[in-house]
Amino acid sequence: MHQIAPGIYIEDGFAGVTLGALIQPHGTVMVDAPLRAEDARNWRSSLTNLSIGSNRILVNLDAHLDRTLGSRALDSTIVAHESTAQVFRNRPSVFKGHSTDSGAEWEVSNDVFGTRWGIPDITFSDRLYLQWGGPDVVLEHHPGPTLGSIWVLIPSAKVVFVGDTILNDQPPFLASANLPAWIESLELLKSSYKQFTIISGRGGTDGKDSIQSQLNIMKKILRGLERLAKKDAPPEMTEGLIKGLISGMSLPPERRKHYIQRLRHGLYYYYTQHYQDFDSIQQTN
Repeated sequence: MHQIAPGIYIEDGFAGVTLGALIQPHGTVMVDAPLRAEDARNWRSSLTNLSIGSNRILVNLDAHLDRTLGSRALDSTIVAHESTAQVFRNRPSVFKGHSTDSGAEWEVSNDVFGTRWGIPDITFSDRLYLQWGGPDVVLEHHPGPTLGSIWVLIPSAKVVFVGDTILNDQPPFLASANLPAWIESLELLKSSYKQFTIISGRGGTDGKDSIQSQLNIMKKILRGLERLAKKDAPPEMTEGLIKGLISGMSLPPERRKHYIQRLRHGLYYYYTQHYQDFDSIQQTN
């Protein structure tokens, strides 16, 4: 864990996502949860010595499993976007896994099955202000990685947690994404947050180069899928996009196969959901 501004900490030592903690006079605002319940309890314990107040709020930046599965073990009030909360309401109360090889972090963990979900207690649709006696904390809706993706801003410190809007040297999760909205969120980040310290949900602090790199990747994905759609190509043809997309990523050798499968699954699923359905509608009109 290291401090990036007074009272603001990040931790990237757990599997899956980069965590955040905002220490306020009335308690601690936590950003995302570790994947495993045991890691979540260790994270909660490590914050005890830093905390001033006894209250805890957990912010889920989206509904992805690897940032929400450990939420219940943090024993806190959970805040999320309404669309994220709806995903939880539609899930079984206990995580049993699924058969799809999606390249998600939990698929290489053997101790997460049977975990009970932490359901969001507080939801919002556009913007929510948290005031716990310290600097204002603002939660804002910025869809793209998922319908319910949000950012956590601390305006006075010029720090923003952006979740999966930016990923460091790993492919994006596409199955629940909206690519035009994602690109729009990145353009906003590039133009309006030049003076901010930007915290990626997977890799920690980022700069302007990371924003542009992510923007280039997302535009390249969108162009590739649109070319296939114009040819009325079957979804299996999305496999041909993978090599060009990963060529600019520094994938760690031990994770390469896993990350390629993430991209394969996401491209196939996104294409099926956003283009094949559209084509079938066009043909019936």
